Amino acid sequence: MSRRSGTGTWPSSCSSTCSATPPISPRWSASSSSRPRGTRRSGWATSASCCSSTSGRRDLNHPNQFIVGLALCALGNICSAEMARDLSPEVERLMRSREVNTKKKAALCSIRIVRKVPDLAENFMALAASLLKEKHHGVLISAIQLCTELCKASKDALEYLRKNCIEGLVRILRDVSNSSYAPEYDVSGIADPFLHIRVLKLMRILGQGDANCSEYMNDILAQVATKTESNKNAGNAILYECVQTIMGIEATSGLRVLAINILGRFLSNRDNNIRYVALNMLMRAIAVDALAVQRHRTTILECVKDADASIRKRALELVFLLVNDTNVKPLTKELIDYLSIADPDFKGDLTSKICSIVEKFSQEKLWYLDQMFKVLSLAGNHVKDDVCHALIVVLSNASELQGYSVRSLYKALQAYGKQGSLVRVAVWCIGEYGEMLVNNVGMLDGEEKITVTESDAVDAVEIALNRHSADATTGAMCLVALLKLSSRFPSTSERVKQIVARNKENVVLELQQRSIEFSSIIQRHQSIRSSLLERMPVLDEASYLVKRATATQATISANKLAPTVAPGGLKLPNGVAKPTSAPLADLLDLSSDGAPASTTTSTTPNDFLQDLLGIGGVSTSTAGVPSTASTDILMDLLSIGSSPSQNGTPGQAESKPVHAVPEAIDLLGSLSSTTSVSAEIKPTHSVSQDMDLLDGLSSSTSFSGPEKTVHPSITAFQSTTLKITFDFKRQPGNARETTIHATFTNLTSCTYTDFIFQAAVPKFIQLKLDPASGNTVPANGNGSVTQGLNVTNNQQGQKPLAMRIRMSYKVNGEDRLEQGQVNNFPSGL
Repeated sequence: MSRRSGTGTWPSSCSSTCSATPPISPRWSASSSSRPRGTRRSGWATSASCCSSTSGRRDLNHPNQFIVGLALCALGNICSAEMARDLSPEVERLMRSREVNTKKKAALCSIRIVRKVPDLAENFMALAASLLKEKHHGVLISAIQLCTELCKASKDALEYLRKNCIEGLVRILRDVSNSSYAPEYDVSGIADPFLHIRVLKLMRILGQGDANCSEYMNDILAQVATKTESNKNAGNAILYECVQTIMGIEATSGLRVLAINILGRFLSNRDNNIRYVALNMLMRAIAVDALAVQRHRTTILECVKDADASIRKRALELVFLLVNDTNVKPLTKELIDYLSIADPDFKGDLTSKICSIVEKFSQEKLWYLDQMFKVLSLAGNHVKDDVCHALIVVLSNASELQGYSVRSLYKALQAYGKQGSLVRVAVWCIGEYGEMLVNNVGMLDGEEKITVTESDAVDAVEIALNRHSADATTGAMCLVALLKLSSRFPSTSERVKQIVARNKENVVLELQQRSIEFSSIIQRHQSIRSSLLERMPVLDEASYLVKRATATQATISANKLAPTVAPGGLKLPNGVAKPTSAPLADLLDLSSDGAPASTTTSTTPNDFLQDLLGIGGVSTSTAGVPSTASTDILMDLLSIGSSPSQNGTPGQAESKPVHAVPEAIDLLGSLSSTTSVSAEIKPTHSVSQDMDLLDGLSSSTSFSGPEKTVHPSITAFQSTTLKITFDFKRQPGNARETTIHATFTNLTSCTYTDFIFQAAVPKFIQLKLDPASGNTVPANGNGSVTQGLNVTNNQQGQKPLAMRIRMSYKVNGEDRLEQGQVNNFPSGL
């Protein structure tokens, strides 16, 4: 069987193939398209491999240069590592040939051989260096490409070429730059730009990290950079490669300035591609010579306004890198001026960069506030919540600028009322510092007075509420601001009550609940309203900065590591105090020292405003209990009462499935002046009944009494399902420390499993929970579970003990949760 191809036949036997005189082209081809019929593909390839080296060597030694050229092309394209090793001596010999085409093809074939077998690089080093003395440009380009490949393949080759090729490369570059017109190599009036670029690339590799080589190149690089025409595309290609080479070697400072000036000229080019690559190169050049890049700041700023989106984005990133303490003000002004006319698609990135610049380089609070107010006015819908929260933290700490800030925000609100972030910050300031707005408190030099009445302030918040009622966060902030204004401006109280009442049937559950609770405060709790609605304390700026710096990384880590936990699926051992979501009993004067000691709030970067208000985004789930719906929010804000998923007052919460969502509950409806806060057993209420936990609180309510040396047991909590008693024992030698022995009794006919008790106390109290005696509470009171609590009151005699408690357990596999508040501790603890 034989294969017909070309002008002759090829016997199928490998031995006969090697001994015969086969035709030219198909002699050692492994192409499957021309194998004999009936021959398997794998067998044919093996047969071709056996005779390829012998056939290839015969063709490489053929007297016809065209056959030799075909053999070199075939070897470079299909050779295996074994063939490359066998035939590399023949290729080396051909690189010394007198034929220009043969030397060029041999050099190109050598590149493929070196890539296939890097160990052979040392065989071609001297030959590659000798080819750089050739005059033919095709041979020179092939030789330079071979040198480049050798540098990548072997460090020894790199060092050899550094010693032996630098002079030749400089000579080639000088000759081609100064050569007269040659039609064969001319491209748009530029002499052989391809050879230019190949030489420059190799010079960059050789000069990188080598001061001696770099010094030898400096003069020729400066000559190329100054003599090459920049009004033609081929010339720009050479200039760009020259700039890359200058930035990649150990060039002098003057040469780097020259390279950066070339990039500056590129920025004025009409070609978008040239401007884009110039911006990319300038971003890398900043690390080398930032001062030289600063000289082109004006041109770069113009690129921020370019019609091409990719150029705008790259220029904005470059401007961000250029900002420092000396130029932050003019650069910020330019960016903010452009913000008003920027495309909507670009405003988000531009706003983010401006906010980052202002926060990072602000030298004084007044300048910071002015710039942030401008950004909020022009692009408030693109400002993120964490930026707004940072602004509020600064306002809280800048007492001398609060009057100026609330007036500036009021005026901005009148003109730019559709910007969401501006509205949120403005209504917060009006609610906190409304009297400063009306009375023109804290006027700065040169500031114009504005006339704002109490009714005007309420009007501004009401308009914002109506315009942004669909946004739960903005609506909630507006309601809080209105409630505070009703206390600061008593004449507007009736009007505020009507505005708030209109939202009692709002489809947004958060706004509905707030309206119900706030209406109760306005109507029924005048005696405590002023103290309840006092101005917020100064926010800790240092703690916020630390929190913000770590929030993003912590969130990313949590998302990667923490698995999704189904309701009731999280297991915690007894004795672990799970943090609650808000400070304990602000209305009982327990929050003046901060949040409870065990409180930990986890927020994401976008939840800062919600964290500030206590709405949304704050998880209250503990011990396998998922977060409840937004009906918890006011109770978490005021830190009183049980979760809306529970029915009953503190101390009498009825067990309900954790996923149940009851009707709205009035926590503030039954305040009176005669009763005192206690945890005595009372009948449980139905879901539809309103509850007011402030009934019985008056301005004269006292929580402390004469100290007693004997402390009787108390019933700390009791519902229809569970009873908890506390026994007390004072620690000798430490009057502030008390040991509490808690006993848990099951009042139902079902056994409680996975029982977990948790407690939270104010910051001035230290709490330590010991492990419980078990996690199963027997039914019908037939046995109980006990647990020890160690409590230290650091303000004994000034403030009484108070505690919020939460019990989670399972009944027949169903999660249950009960919680309450213990306020009937014996006096003197």
